[in-house]
Amino acid sequence: MLCIKVHQLAFLFGLLGNIVSFGVFLSPVPTFYGIYKKKSSKGFQSIPYICALASATLLLFYGIMKTHAYLIISINTFGCFIEISYLFLYIIYAPREARIFTLKLILICNIGGLGILILLVDLLIPKQHRVSTVGWVCAAYSLAVFASPLSVMRKVIRTKSVEYMPFLLSLSLTLNAVMWFFYGLLIKDKFIAMPNILGFLFGVAQMILYIMYHDSKKTDLPKLTSTENQPTNDTNLNEVAIVGIGLPDARAENVEGSVRPMKTPHSSTTA
Repeated sequence: MLCIKVHQLAFLFGLLGNIVSFGVFLSPVPTFYGIYKKKSSKGFQSIPYICALASATLLLFYGIMKTHAYLIISINTFGCFIEISYLFLYIIYAPREARIFTLKLILICNIGGLGILILLVDLLIPKQHRVSTVGWVCAAYSLAVFASPLSVMRKVIRTKSVEYMPFLLSLSLTLNAVMWFFYGLLIKDKFIAMPNILGFLFGVAQMILYIMYHDSKKTDLPKLTSTENQPTNDTNLNEVAIVGIGLPDARAENVEGSVRPMKTPHSSTTA
């Protein structure tokens, strides 16, 4: 009877995780609709979506290798589809240099990186260890990207402004981490549960900062020159949807979805 209850709870948390993650995946739609109407993605960068696609494909690979991981497979299949759609629109309307840069990154990170991982796992890892090996890769990737909100949090403290850290986004990412943590805990999958502990802590920290600084006056940072059409120096991955393990940040400076505007002549890099 206890096993049935645990299984039902796991399904509930996984389903809720799918719902929250679905919403986060769709959050950039208004931005890309604006790009479509303007027929230009000039001033925006694609790196957050390349990272999001990498995370979704990694987790999809993990879900396929793992038995009965239907909830992980479902949301990451949708994640792959929506991130490819975003990147397709970006490439269509991007300036030439940004288009070439994006295509190179997709070729190296999304196609080459995943292909090499699949090949190495197939050739070098014994069959009984393949799921855990891919799980560790997913967890390491998630933990690395989860550290990215530190730059946004630092910027909030320095500028005393929450312009770059929307509360609803931080709340949704925190809820997402909670859902996937309990899902991983209940199905005894440490590769899903553990990284979301960090995601939850960073989410709570961001909401605390929001409460502290949401009424404060903004302090401008020193202006930096930046070349138009080139990616900014810091890519903060706040909205990158690493679903099933967590949702690291790819937060834009002026967030409307997760595409980041690159200000000219000065730009401060971010989620």
